[in-house]
Formats: sequence, structure tokens, C-alpha cells
Amino acid sequence: MSSLLAATPTPEAPPHTGGLLLLMDGTAGLLTVAALGIVLLLVLIIKVRLQPFVALLAVSIAVGLSAGLSVTELFGTVQRSTSVSMIESGMGGILGHVAIIIGLGTMLGAILEVSGGAEALSARLLNLFGEKRAPLAMGLTGLIFGIPVFFDVGIFVLAPIVYAAAKRSGKSILLYCMPLLAGLSMTHAFLPPHPGPVAAAGLFKVDLGWVILMGIIVGIPAVLAAWAYAAWIGKRLFVPVPQDMVEAADEAKAAVAAERAARRAAVGGPTDGATTTTGKSTVPAQSTGTDTGGGAGSGSVAVAEGPSGAPAEQPPSLSTVFLIIGTPLLLILAATFSSIALDPSTFRSVIEFFGHPFVALTIALLMAYYLLGIRRGWSRKSLETVSTASLKPVGNILLVVGAGGVFGAVLKGSGIADALADTFNDVGLPIIVLAWLISVVLRVAQGSATVAIVTTAGIVVPLVEGQDLSQAHLALIIMAISAGSIFASHVNDGGFWIVAKYFGISERDTLKSWTVLETVLSVAGFAVAALLSIFI
Repeated sequence: MSSLLAATPTPEAPPHTGGLLLLMDGTAGLLTVAALGIVLLLVLIIKVRLQPFVALLAVSIAVGLSAGLSVTELFGTVQRSTSVSMIESGMGGILGHVAIIIGLGTMLGAILEVSGGAEALSARLLNLFGEKRAPLAMGLTGLIFGIPVFFDVGIFVLAPIVYAAAKRSGKSILLYCMPLLAGLSMTHAFLPPHPGPVAAAGLFKVDLGWVILMGIIVGIPAVLAAWAYAAWIGKRLFVPVPQDMVEAADEAKAAVAAERAARRAAVGGPTDGATTTTGKSTVPAQSTGTDTGGGAGSGSVAVAEGPSGAPAEQPPSLSTVFLIIGTPLLLILAATFSSIALDPSTFRSVIEFFGHPFVALTIALLMAYYLLGIRRGWSRKSLETVSTASLKPVGNILLVVGAGGVFGAVLKGSGIADALADTFNDVGLPIIVLAWLISVVLRVAQGSATVAIVTTAGIVVPLVEGQDLSQAHLALIIMAISAGSIFASHVNDGGFWIVAKYFGISERDTLKSWTVLETVLSVAGFAVAALLSIFI
């Protein structure tokens, strides 16, 4: 009898039995917890105006407790033990990969910005394409310079060039700013080292090389569609150049010139230097106005002073900017495809070493330090100051990304992710379509592209586990999520107000131009990703 009892299998207890699951058991209870958690997240961000990091962390804890997770599972124990809390593993798991890439990319973008690389790039492109193709030149400027810098930084740096081009032509400012914005938005959504695609790559465990490749393949047709709409709306909706912004730029330029002349006169030197101080260090200054009518880059960027007090080299050349931006992309792509095309060998190991994102971005940053800084007269203190200052706004981004990782870990650990996977599989829609739709809903509801990406990724990652999808296919799913995260930018998106106020566009016209532009970019990017997913 005892042997019979011993052989009888004991029914397994459900892993989590607390919270709302005491009232509503099984899949229905888990789905209810997930739905209430997402609604709570949107309410906290939209209505309560709670900081997204705090909102994500609070919702993650609430969802975990409601789904029956114990305090120990969520937070660990006070004493040292082998148990690892979900909050720590979720935060550390994603930031261990993302933080270094975002930090290096941010510093690289700052050096390119402060050195005048952006203005030099746009000035040369404007000279190359001529007055008639100036909108295309602005679009290419946004596309190229958008790779290493954040979206809003690109606007702040390049806006004076848009003002100058629109003022000189007498045409609508939309004809010049919309192509620029499309290029900046595409790179921000689809390409590393921007936070969204990098965070998604970390959550899906996809090599950045595949994300870069698919980002280029998906992003180029999308931005071409957006440029076509920009050309159409720019000819049909006239928006004058905002005179207050032009005047402010001219005043700032005059003030910098006057201060420079006074400082040079005080030391008994010539009055044509061009430096400005940041703290106690000397940093090359940028002119806030741009005159592209002269030689390549003339008047576009102030020139740094060399150690002897004489003006250093002219603003960086187009080839230098391309070299610095293109080097990490090529190294990462080479490492990705070496694992496919080459057998294990020392040569392949060397390629993979230099192509690791950490190493590739470090190389690009050191190149920027020398080519854009030291060679042009910057001091080491200046480089340190610019690099350190650039990292200040990154803290918020990293915390939001980390909290998104916590949310994903709680969804998985509580069993909600499995319940969502089963439900979505029953719906019958392809994963890539669901990924885009979820991202669109979260984007439109709360406004932040980064929050939409990390939250959607946390929901979608469990849906693809066990399906044996290739890295390329997973990268396309990331592209769909990224495309959804920029859909229909409107009044709850900070980017909407930056575009409206910085280019002097009314709210109504911003909806007609910028909001529709983002929607075109989103839909076109998703369409390309979905089409490619059929064959990959």
C-alpha cells in the first residue's frame, strides 16, 4: 500500500497563488493582471505625469505582486543567498549590454556636434547639391548626422542651417525641415547606438550587426517615402521662417564674436580667434548662424585655436565625418557576417574582437578625439569636459530602459508572458504584426518612443521563445517594434512640441506635416519589415 502511495504522482502546485489570482485563476487571471498593469502604466504617465522610470518600476512591482510573486522573488533577501531578485536581474540584464553602447555613442555624438561636424557636413552637402536640391541635402544631413546623435540634439544643432536655407529661398520652412526631421527620426528609431533599437537588441539577444543591417534595409525605403511626403507638403503648406529664432541666432553669434574679440584684445593677440569657455576649460565654439554661400563650410563653424594662439585647422572635412561615423558600423557588420562566412580561426577572432560594439564604438570615439579634437587644437581638458557634459542627460534614458527590463522580467517570471504567448498564438496574427500593433498602441497612448519599445519588447520576447527564429528574423521584429514606436507623433510627445516651437509651426500645421510624416515613416518601415519577414 505504501509503495502504491509513493508511486502516485503528486499534483504540482501552481507557481504563484497570490494577488488577483486568488480571485481569478489561470490564464484569465494572468491576462487581467497584464491588462490592468498596462492601463495603470498609461494612466501614471499620461494623467498623473509620473516620470516614466518611476511609473515602469511601480507597475512592475504591482504586476508582480498581483500575479502572486513573493517579496523574495521580487526583491531578494536581506541576507546573502543564492536567490536573485527579478528587479536586479531585469535591470542588470539589459543595462549590462545597453549602458556601455549608449554611453560611448553619446560621447561620440557630442564630439561631432561641438566640433562643428554637423554644420560642416550640411554646408558641404548644400554646396554639392545646389539650391534646387537643398531639401535633399537637408535630408541627407539628418540621415548621416542622426546616426551618432539624439533626435533633439540634431534639431538644435542643425536648425540654424534650415533657417538660412529657407530664408534665402523664400520658400516654406517645411520644405527644408521635414526632410531633415525624417532623416533624424529614421536613424533614431531604427539604428544603433540609439537607445530604442539597442535596448530591443539586448532584450531579444540579437547581434547589433543584424540590427544595423536590417535598420538600413528597412529604414532607407521608409525615409524615401517620408521625403516624398515632405516634398509634397512643403509645396502645399507655407510656413515662414520664425524671425524670433533667426534673430536669437544672430544675437548669439554677435555676442560670441564680441566676447572673443574682447578676450583676444585683453591678451594682446589678434581678434579673429574662435573659442568659448566651458567651466575652466576651453572648447571650440560653434556659430549659431550658417552662411553656405561661400566656400565649403565657410561661416558655418567657428575655428578652434591651436596651442600657439593661431587658428587651427578649418572645420572637419566631409570625409573625416564619414570616416568617424562609418567605422563602427562597418566593424560591427564585419564581425556579424564573419561568424557566418568564416570558419573558426584566429583571423575570425580578430574581426569579432574589433567588431564587438564596445570595441568598435571605443575606436570611433578615440578617432573623434584625435581627428576632431586634438589635431584641431583641443586640449585634453576640453575633451573631458565635452564628454562628461554629454552624459548628463543619458541617465534618464538608461533608467527607463532598465525599468523596461524589469517589467519584462516580471512578466516572464510571473507566468504572464506565457499566458500572453498562448493567447496571441490563438489570435492567428503573425508575431511581427502583433509587435507593430502593440508598439503603435503604446506610442499613441503615452508618447515616448523609448517606453513603447522597451515595453513592447518585454511583451513580445516571450512570444518568440522556442520558435527557433533566425537572428535576421528577430531583427525584423525589432524593426517592426521600432516602426510602431514613431507612429503618429502628437501632443503627448515631446518631439511634437520641439518641432512645432523650434520651426515656428502652428499646432494644426504640425499635425498636418510632422504627425503625418512620422506616420508615413512608421507604416513604410513596418511594410518593408513585414515583407522581408516572409522570405527570411
